[in-house]
Amino acid sequence: MGAPRDRPPPRPTPEQVAAAEGRTIPDWVRPGLRVLFCGLNPGLYSGATGLHFARPGNRFWPALHLSGFTERRLEPWEREALLDHGLGITNLVARTTARAAELTRDEFVAGGQALDTLAHRVRPAWVAVLGITGYRAAFDEPRAVIGPQERQVGGAGLWVLPNPSGLNAHFTLPRLAEEFARLRQQVEQDEADARGR
Repeated sequence: MGAPRDRPPPRPTPEQVAAAEGRTIPDWVRPGLRVLFCGLNPGLYSGATGLHFARPGNRFWPALHLSGFTERRLEPWEREALLDHGLGITNLVARTTARAAELTRDEFVAGGQALDTLAHRVRPAWVAVLGITGYRAAFDEPRAVIGPQERQVGGAGLWVLPNPSGLNAHFTLPRLAEEFARLRQQVEQDEADARGR
């Protein structure tokens, strides 16, 4: 079920969603990404489809477009189009759960270490963790706030974005897109600076 597609997968049944507990979804990465987006962990709907941020109410894909990272709204099955924009996806914790609250601190810490290893391997310019609570747990940064971080991960710049889950009532889609756009502007500034050297 996790193979890349160029068309939507069948909508999973409630039974298929419930049975997706504990599944994993392969990372969408290639060397030299502009941004590697790192979710906290996949939800059950994503586990059932084998696609990142697949639940219809998830705001990752609309925020990505509204922020200017993509010229149109990509769909969860458009892996190659996402990678062609220099954008990739991974997760702090690979296993699917109904809610991120089911994850343990130890899982987040191990996920932070795995993210560092992955970033060393694929060398993105930036890593963007999607969720402040998971970031704080993974990197032992209890006072971290949304935005750029002082530390790096795997040699990449590190940015924390709000969790795009529909369960995150603290951020409306327009506010979420604004935060994504702040990162995009930094990425573009870095690229312009590199060209000017």
